[in-house]
Order: sequence, then C-alpha cells, then structure tokens
Amino acid sequence: MEPLIIFGVILALALNFVNGLNDAAHSIATVVATKSLSPWRAVLLTSLCNMLGPFIFTTAVATTIGTAIIHPGSLTPISIIIAMGTAISLVFVATRAGLPISSSHAMVGGLLGAGIATSGFTAIILPGTTTFIDLGIAALIGVLVGTIVLGILTTALKGDVRLGLLIGAVCGGTLVIPVLMLAGVLKISGLLAIVLFIFISPVMGVSSAFLFNIIISHLFQHRKQNRVRRIFQPLHVIACLFQAAGHGANDGQHAVGVIAALLVSAGILTTFSIPLWVLLSSAVAIGLGTVFGGWDVVDKMAKKITRIRPYQGFSAAMAGSAVLAMVTSYGVPVSSTHVISGAIVGVGATRGKNAVQWEVVREMVTAWVITIPLALVISYTGYFVISILLKFLF
Repeated sequence: MEPLIIFGVILALALNFVNGLNDAAHSIATVVATKSLSPWRAVLLTSLCNMLGPFIFTTAVATTIGTAIIHPGSLTPISIIIAMGTAISLVFVATRAGLPISSSHAMVGGLLGAGIATSGFTAIILPGTTTFIDLGIAALIGVLVGTIVLGILTTALKGDVRLGLLIGAVCGGTLVIPVLMLAGVLKISGLLAIVLFIFISPVMGVSSAFLFNIIISHLFQHRKQNRVRRIFQPLHVIACLFQAAGHGANDGQHAVGVIAALLVSAGILTTFSIPLWVLLSSAVAIGLGTVFGGWDVVDKMAKKITRIRPYQGFSAAMAGSAVLAMVTSYGVPVSSTHVISGAIVGVGATRGKNAVQWEVVREMVTAWVITIPLALVISYTGYFVISILLKFLF
C-alpha cells in the first residue's frame, strides 16, 4: 500500500478518534447529569457500545459518505485527505472550545469543498427536479395539517393560538418528511437528505422527547420521586448505551466510508466495499476517542442546556436512540449532536420555556448551520494551497 494511502487511512482513524472525543458528550451527557452513572463508568460503557454500533446496525451510512455525496470519479487520494484534514481540524478546535459540533457535517463539507476544487460543481451528486417537487408538496401538506391540528388543540385548551399555529407549521412541515420516508412514499438520499436533516433531526429529537416525557410524567405523577428514580435510573443507563450504539453506527461510519472511497480512488478496491479490517479499526478509533472524552462538551450538554431528572434523561435518551436508529437504517449521516441536543431541549421544555438556557442552544445551532459551509470553504482553499505546494516541491 502506498505511503499516501497509509497516511490517508491514519487520518481517517484520527477523524473517528476526534469524533468520539467530541461526541462522547451525546451518549453520556444525560446519564452523567442525573448521576445514574459515574463519569468514567459511563465513558467506558458507552465507548464499548460505540465500537459495537457498526456491527449491530447497518453500514449504509458508510456507503452514503463514500458514494452518494461526490461522484467517485471526482475523489482522489489528495482530495479525500484534504477533506479529512479539514474535518479533523474543525472538530478538534470545537472540542477544545467545549462546543458540540457535527463531525458528520464537517466531513461532508470537507468532501464537497475538495470535490468542487477537483472537478467543479458537477462533482456533486444532486437529485432530479421531481424529487424537489415531491418534497415541496409533502412539506406543504405537512405545514397545513400541523397548523390545523395544533390550532384546534390550542384553541380547545385556551392556549396561545398564534404560538400553536407556528409550532404546528414547523413540526408538520418537517416531521412529514421522515414519516413519508418510512412509509416508502418519499425517496430522499445523499446530500439532499443530509442538508434536510440538519433541520429535521433536531425537531424530531425535540418533539419525540417532549411527547415521551409528557407521557411518563402523566403515568408516574402520583409516585414518590425516590420510587421514580429507582425505576428509571437503570432504564436510563440502558437507553444511553443503546444511544451510544446508534451513534457508533452513524457517526462511526465516517471513517469507514472515507477509507473505502480512498481505497477505490487508489485502485486498491475495484468496487466500493467495506473490508472487515476497516470496520474494526474505525470502531476501535471512535471507542478510544470516547474514552478520552471531551469533558468541556460533556459539561455543556449535561448541565448548561437544562436540568435533567432520571426519567427525563431516559426520555431524552430513548427519543435520541429511536431517531438515530431510523436515520441510520436509511443511510443518512445525521448529526447525533443535533438529535441528542434536541431531545435534551425537548425534555426541558416540558417544564416551560424558561427551563431551557436558550443562549446555549442558540450558540450550538449557529455552529450547526455554519459547519458545512465553513468546512467547504476551508477544504476548497486547502486543495489549491496544497496543489501549489506540491507543484513547487515536485
């Protein structure tokens, strides 16, 4: 294997390591906040589940990363290495700043920038016009249904009708898309799915955790707090471990997809396939990253968004796990940051809007929105800088 390819494989594993370093917060934030597990015990258990995730779930996300964003012909060893270097740098800087960032989107932005620099905008794999039309019709129907349903409910409950209409429109317009995808009516994949789920996955996390928490609160409202804690602490731990496995199956597939694409671009593999050694080494890398943990990120996720009790942590973890399992099965590389943060906001919002630290949420959302464009620009610029240096040196 050529030295350049070996270097690329090492970079891909480093990407999974910093992924685990930052994303450790997602799986252990709620279980640490509720003291259901000690921080180190939580980290060790979730790192194991992160490693097992790719073997429990599908590897569809790896295929999306390697084949459904940039045309394989536009991926060269140099462009892939530059994309990975960009993603690693962004995730590392964000971790040092204690800011949860999507390594999924950093990698996607890096691939886009390097791919465009290599072959122009034709390198991007885009869906046909029909897909956009179907998507627009589905979103419009969702907005109308959500507005009507929430409008009627808030009117009947004598709540804030204007707020109910707004929430109904937002939730209806976003949640209808994954529902239709599950039903097989709407077929969305690749880059379009990734961009859409930047907005959809947090809403799914918020709404599912909110509803889950309301149901549990209603069922156990007459039970003593100590009794509720004893019931939900072990359930919360199990839910967090399942959530960690989902994270490993989604975020943990970045390095897998990139290494496979790298081997194809170098001619080592004739078709896109995933060797077992790639899957194993990537799983170990993300597990090690989780062990070392980004504790500043954990602190922000666990303590600064909202105060969490064991049953609320269970609700957030189960909601996040369900969303991650669904999108992973469709091969959509979503940000587990978005999903889990949304779930934590959802359980906090059940106690009223003042229970959530919205300044922290706004800071995180800003980072989410700019990650892909920022990674794209850095990767695009980096490609030309590296190309000039290589020409000068060789």
